Amino acid sequence: MPIQTPRTAMVLAAGLGIRMRPLTDSRPKPLIEVGGKTLLDHMLDRLAEAGVETAVVNVHYLAEQIERHVAKRPRPRIVISDERAQLLGTGGAVVKALSTLGDQPFFHINADTLWVDGVMPNLARLAQAFDPAAMDGLLLLAPTTGSIGYSGRGDFTMATDARLTRRNERDVAPFVYAGAAILSPALFTGAPQGAFALTPLFERAANAGRLFGLRLEGVWMHVGTPDAIAAAEAAFKASTR
Repeated sequence: MPIQTPRTAMVLAAGLGIRMRPLTDSRPKPLIEVGGKTLLDHMLDRLAEAGVETAVVNVHYLAEQIERHVAKRPRPRIVISDERAQLLGTGGAVVKALSTLGDQPFFHINADTLWVDGVMPNLARLAQAFDPAAMDGLLLLAPTTGSIGYSGRGDFTMATDARLTRRNERDVAPFVYAGAAILSPALFTGAPQGAFALTPLFERAANAGRLFGLRLEGVWMHVGTPDAIAAAEAAFKASTR
């Protein structure tokens, strides 16, 4: 049976933002503005609208700026996960925060991901589609063609039943991970302490047939460099006409 909308979220906001320099010389990437709102607020607003009550936000680079910024927000409730001493990666950040995230599936979000929703919000679609009996992870995927600012080789292929297979190194895949997912705590069973990426856990779940994808409805924007900001802002303006 599908779950109710997750009440907790892990928001990854600790990255160095190297490719976004020089804008990130003096501020962390999640606080860069697109369309008059920071990337972080775009995502926290979506989480609040989806019914998330508590968001764990990890911090490392220019951490004080993010702490001051989120302190102004009424919702969701923000819990800071301090990684100043060691950047823990996309997987290690979750292991550190699991006690706050709880024993139920939770949203896992990149603070710098950005999209324009279709008719139904994509976070609501994720919650509606997630089946904890069958899935350890449900990833929001954007098509590599038609996404703004993305020129890579993709991340996953998706079967007709929505199960995912990771792209082989020399291949091209039709979908790229859009930086939003619902993950089960079971995905982290046996995970190491310290810094590590989610990729090996995704591969383990995929091999077990428990990693699924959901195609994003709307337009996904890869805001990876300063030049990509103008294209993203144009897409937002077009969506409000």
